[in-house]
Order: sequence, then C-alpha cells, then structure tokens
Amino acid sequence: MSFSKEFLWGGAVSANQCEGAYNIDGKGLSSSDFAAAGKHKEGRLHTDTIKIGEYYPSHEAIDFYHRYKEDIALFAEMGFKCFRFSINWPRIFPNGDDKTPNEKGLEFYDSLLDELEKYNIEPIVTISHYEVPQNLVEKYGSWKNRKMIDCYINFCEVLFKRYKDRVKYWMTFNEINVIDYNSFFSTGIQTDNLQIIMQMAHHQLIASAKAVMLGREISKEFKIGMMLMYGPSYPYTCSPKDVLQSIKENDETYHYSDIQVRGRYSNKSKKVLEQRNIKIEMEHNDEEILKKGTVDYIGFSYYMSWTTGEGASEGSGNMSTGGENPYLEKSEWGWQIDPIGLRISLNNLYDRYQIPLFIVENGLGAKDELTEDGKIHDEYRIDYLRKHIEQMKLAVEEDGVDLMGYTPWGCIDLISASTGEMSKRYGMIYVDKDDKGNGSLKRIKKDSFYWYKKVIENNGRNL
Repeated sequence: MSFSKEFLWGGAVSANQCEGAYNIDGKGLSSSDFAAAGKHKEGRLHTDTIKIGEYYPSHEAIDFYHRYKEDIALFAEMGFKCFRFSINWPRIFPNGDDKTPNEKGLEFYDSLLDELEKYNIEPIVTISHYEVPQNLVEKYGSWKNRKMIDCYINFCEVLFKRYKDRVKYWMTFNEINVIDYNSFFSTGIQTDNLQIIMQMAHHQLIASAKAVMLGREISKEFKIGMMLMYGPSYPYTCSPKDVLQSIKENDETYHYSDIQVRGRYSNKSKKVLEQRNIKIEMEHNDEEILKKGTVDYIGFSYYMSWTTGEGASEGSGNMSTGGENPYLEKSEWGWQIDPIGLRISLNNLYDRYQIPLFIVENGLGAKDELTEDGKIHDEYRIDYLRKHIEQMKLAVEEDGVDLMGYTPWGCIDLISASTGEMSKRYGMIYVDKDDKGNGSLKRIKKDSFYWYKKVIENNGRNL
C-alpha cells in the first residue's frame, strides 16, 4: 500500500515568519515582534522594547500579507493539496483580551481562505505558532497565569465559529514541547526555571484540551491535532547506560504527546516531576479536562536525530541540543541529516499511539545561489527531500504507519525562527531578501519547485 489518493501533499509556513504587516489593519504587537535578527548559528536577540536601529525580521518578513494571492497561485502551480499556515493571534485580538475581535484581521484570513478554495487547496491551521500578544505577556505574565487559558479559548471560539465550514484540520500549539528548550518562542518569556516552565506547559495543555472539547461542540467535521517537535535520541553506544539515557531523553518529548493523546500525565512523568521537586498547580477538574480533550492526530516536525550517552559531543539543532552522530552528515547550520530517522520517528509515534500522523515540517535550511540567468539549482534540497520521502514511503508501505500528509517547512523562503536570517533558506520558491532586510521580495521558482511538482503529480511514486 502506497500513499492514498487523499494524501495531503503541501507546504508549511507560520504567520510571524512570513506575513509581515506587523502594525497595520489593527494588528497588535506579538512577542515575536520583539525578536531582532541574530547571526549565523546564533540565537535571536529578544528586546524589551522595539529599539530604533535594530532589525526585526517579523515586521516585514516576506510580506505574505500583501502577496498571498501571488504565493498561493505558485503553491497551486506546484500542485499543493493542502497548505499549513498559522493565524496571527494579535491580528485577531490586538491585546489578547479584547472584548471583540479585530474584523480587519478576520477579513485577511477570509480572503486567504478564498484563494485556497479557488485552487481546491485544503487549509491546515495552526492556532498558536510562536506568537503571544505582547499585552498578555506584560499584563498577565503570559502562560504563567491561568487567565491565559480563557484568552486562548476565546481566540479559538472566534476562529472555530468563523471558519467552521471552511477549515477541517486544526492544530492547537506549534511544537508544544519546545517550551522545554526555549520558553520565549511559545510564551514570550525567557526562563530556565523548570517549575515555571512546567506550570506554563500545564496551562497550555489544559488550553489545548479545552480547545478540542470546544471544537467538537462547534463542528463534528473538525479534526484537531497536536503538534510536536520530534526527533529520536539514539544511544551513543550499546552500553546499557546509554540505552537507558536515550529512553529518558525521548520520554521528555513523550511527556507532551502522552498527555494530549492519552489524556493524562503518565506515571513516569509524575515520577520525574517529583524527582525534580516540581509541583504542578491544578484545579479540581483539570484531570477530567485532559481526559476529555484528547487529539485526533499527531502533527510533528522532523529535521534531525540526536545521540545521547557518555562520550557524545554536543551538536546544534532545532531549538534543542544533543549528541552528534558520527554516521550522519550535517547541514551548513550543523543540523544532522538523518532520513532513516524519519522512518524511525514514524514507527515510534505510531507504535506508541496508533492514531494518524502528519509530517507538518521537514526540510533543509541552506544558502541558495542565484545564477547569472536568475535560477536556483538546489540539488542538495531535492536530495534531502527525496531521501526523506523515500523513508516516509517505506514507513507507510512496509511498516503500516497511518500517515495523513506531508508539508515541507518553508515551502517558500521565510525568516528563520531561531536566527531571523533569510540566508537560511528552506523554500522551493526563492524570495529576494537578505539578512538585513534588503531586497525586492521578488519570487523565483527553484529547481526543487519543479521536482516537487512532479512528486505530487505522481503521488510520490517516482522521486
């Protein structure tokens, strides 16, 4: 059995990395609007105020807000069956706790959905993707405060009711487990305090469960999923100590998926929290909410794998860090390239949960060179995607994994979440812009554009 006729081929972006238009049509400020650009392999600078002279990539990004029709036409030309995007929270609720939503913001997404429907492209909506209304950060302390749950559910209710006949697939929080590695992205607050991090995570998990419950009340057609940053941690050697350590590393990720899929904190998670002297403050019905608000599918990002154990040298990667693997090549940004790891990931998740999976991010960040005739020959990206899709096929055909779809990250070049760079390009469509914000924003099809178009045309049979 290969991919079904209904398999969702497409691409993925996030609002704060592509939309721009950060302060027009009534949009409020988000936490991501305070993240200035960083340098190659360095993290972004988070400022308390928007400083004159600093470059904030999200303020213009790739101006998708004004160019979405052109971009969606290009996605349609590639043959997209679906398009994953996020809805910018402060574009709908500028302060996060407003009594009424910003109609101009809703109208933008009305028009975006019009374009997708025009080309018969299925929308996949991430409700919260690394941007919290800044007012909620300053007024309530963001997700440290339980009041955030009500603000989030109010946001969800507006979206669910407005788009109940237009959007079927939702995800509640992007890479919910990244709060463990970089709390700023999902909360607007930078802290290493585990007690605070796990309490904020609990509030997000309750918010997610409540959103699932609300969504099911509003439409029986909704499919509401979670979204996880996933990459297996291998034992560095066959030493039993390394094997045990790798299990513990992987369990940190499963903490989140266990709660969102199974509806409860596992015995193992409870023990780990106890050992770390972390006490989660819960209300009397929290356990019942988690039990009732389990998700329909698991969306996950996969970029790389890790090793763990004595002797493993530390590498760099997607938000988190881990040990290097001597059997793997690396990208220009030091991310290990492990196509077989995607098959392993699909098996791990499907064996554990037995619910549909959706690869909603995967891709290669690389520097692309424009040739004299204005083309981009990105054979390295084609090679990366081909090898990962091959392993994805094997997971479906030979391992029996239930896989819904595949949306490579940054189907169009956009700003990097971790560094704010444009030179770290993932897209199959080139955007003329540099790391300092200069450029015409012209869109140019890369060689990978034409390759992916053929992959979709033949439903992944010929790569």
